Amino acid sequence: MLTNKGKYGIKAIIHLAKLEAGETAQVAHIAQTNNISKKFLDAILLDLRNAGMLRSKKGPGGGYALAKPARAIKVGAVIRALEGPIAPIACASRSAFRACEDCGDIETCAVRSVMSEVRDAMASVIDNTTIADLVLRSRGHHGEPAGQLAL
Repeated sequence: MLTNKGKYGIKAIIHLAKLEAGETAQVAHIAQTNNISKKFLDAILLDLRNAGMLRSKKGPGGGYALAKPARAIKVGAVIRALEGPIAPIACASRSAFRACEDCGDIETCAVRSVMSEVRDAMASVIDNTTIADLVLRSRGHHGEPAGQLAL
């Protein structure tokens, strides 16, 4: 399940994707606009900056902006940067696999099998959806490819 950290991170990065080229947004404005605690958002934006998705500028006129185009940032990358692996259970994870203590045989485990399918289905959606796609959705453009706008 996506926690508030992941949800707020996606909301904040969508906010930043809507800025004009060269523009930055201050944390307080992003927090107020999206109804997020500023203190919590500070930590989230720092994680996204450390993951290379955002850049920050200090001082007057400073704030946050995307470090690369919105069409180059996958929703899956944002979620993984903030939440870690997307698998519903550790034994179904590709990046953080950990066998269950109660499992006799991971190869024939039906629970692991179905949870691996869940992981693959989730990854298929979030790894093929960009932040630019979400900006379009927020504007009511569900069927248009992201390439139609300068995101």
